[in-house]
Amino acid sequence: MKEKAPVCKVTLFDEETVQTIRQNLPGEETIIELSEVYKSLGDGTRLKILLALKEKESCVCDLAAALSMSQSAISHQLRVLRNVRLVKYRREGKMVYYSLDDEHILKILQEGLNHITHK
Repeated sequence: MKEKAPVCKVTLFDEETVQTIRQNLPGEETIIELSEVYKSLGDGTRLKILLALKEKESCVCDLAAALSMSQSAISHQLRVLRNVRLVKYRREGKMVYYSLDDEHILKILQEGLNHITHK
């Protein structure tokens, strides 16, 4: 059975704390967009793709071979990742190469790895 989170034994609240929290929360649209990003990160296959792209930009064929998946499955997951701006692509002749969208994505991945390996 999961342990419940500890809560206060009284129902009083600090008005200043409440106001500070309310003033600093992002808008609803930003919250929804952020939740979509984290939802996308919550899938193991998509995380593998992002971690692979952390190493080197790659085409769908290379990602499919490296992750032992079909090109169709990789393409589908890349579309999801593109829609939330976690990856981008560039064309070079007949080839399409995918990479992490920017340095922020690399930092998110690295901090996640740091968190789970930290004792």
